[in-house]
Amino acid sequence: MLSRLLKEAPGFARGFIGIAYRIHEDYTKFESFYVRPTNGRQCDDPVRKQHGCQYFSYPTYIFAYFRERGITKYENQIDIDLNEWISLKAVIEDEKATFYLNDDPQPLLVVDQMIHDKSMRGNIGLFVDIGTEAFFKDLKITYFD
Repeated sequence: MLSRLLKEAPGFARGFIGIAYRIHEDYTKFESFYVRPTNGRQCDDPVRKQHGCQYFSYPTYIFAYFRERGITKYENQIDIDLNEWISLKAVIEDEKATFYLNDDPQPLLVVDQMIHDKSMRGNIGLFVDIGTEAFFKDLKITYFD
């Protein structure tokens, strides 16, 4: 996947790009993982750098919820930038999610206890947020029974 900032992007835009999964059939809840490329390699702000990627659980446990409560266990640093093709691998199994970038064998982020119940099933989607132009290619979904 690759993200760029749009010319009219607001100042808080970070090139947010990722995936949504376990999307409920009525679209009222889902889980997601995304990266913030402008908080990556070129970022000089040490606080922003700590927020390079994030897992969240919609509708309650989103960015604002975690930030207001100082919860950072669902975030990590990233070594990427805008306008750079990156690969994302997500392994979702029961209540655990493990995320990898660019074929690195070390996980970028591990969520041992996702917020929605492990029995929740649903669709998969692509996540793009405000001010971002996003490109995806070579999407592969493997179901393990």
